[in-house]
Amino acid sequence: MYRATRFGPSRAGFPEAECHDARVPASGPTMLPPSRWDFPDPGRADRHGVVCIGADLEPATLLGAYRNGLFPMPVGRGRFQRMGWWSPDPRGVLPLEGLRISRSLRRSTRRYEVRVDTAFEAVIDACADPGRTGAWITGEVRYAYVRMHRLGWAHSIETFDVDSGELVGGLYGLAIDGLFAGESMFHRTTDASKVALVHLVELLRADGHDGAGRLLDVQWRTEHLATLGAIEIPRATYLQRLRRALEVALPETFAT
Repeated sequence: MYRATRFGPSRAGFPEAECHDARVPASGPTMLPPSRWDFPDPGRADRHGVVCIGADLEPATLLGAYRNGLFPMPVGRGRFQRMGWWSPDPRGVLPLEGLRISRSLRRSTRRYEVRVDTAFEAVIDACADPGRTGAWITGEVRYAYVRMHRLGWAHSIETFDVDSGELVGGLYGLAIDGLFAGESMFHRTTDASKVALVHLVELLRADGHDGAGRLLDVQWRTEHLATLGAIEIPRATYLQRLRRALEVALPETFAT
């Protein structure tokens, strides 16, 4: 058993949970070596949603975490910062059939060109801008997701201004079977990130079954996402939907 590096309650109020060693094989667009980490039950999360602290950001570790309903986000600051593994309760999701497209947003969809996986690093760099409120994407996180992109697991949806050709918005996340785990989004012009999200939902629904069984995880329901139809569901419900989603095939766009 490997004890993960962690904070004690006296430092940040997070639980002294562990990530145990387990050699479980991973699978996906690129076959990966097994991870050495096995995460605790998400039900062990503290009131903030943190399940445990530590482990690593190796590709197999990330896949194992998402498949078990967790995602990474640093906790603490400076020399006390460590990687936290989160499972919020309630969890934010965007039901594919519940996407709200206002008249103004529908007009905005005509002002942008949308592409997939042509500028992943530019998208994550824009999302990681330290000048943004609540910036959390560290160099370690960036490296991990760029690596996942090169392995075929992480994807970006990008919006470009049709006149200037400049990247003005987008989002990125992981596609694992029928799960798309959204990580972050950004915009430099009106509705640019929302248009990327609309396109993502269209991709997830374009499987001949209207996206049945698929799960679009947005982690937390923010005011911004709520305007697009994001809702909150209990952790237990999320985990049930996740299990079903992991039995659904990847969308064709992400499988090639």
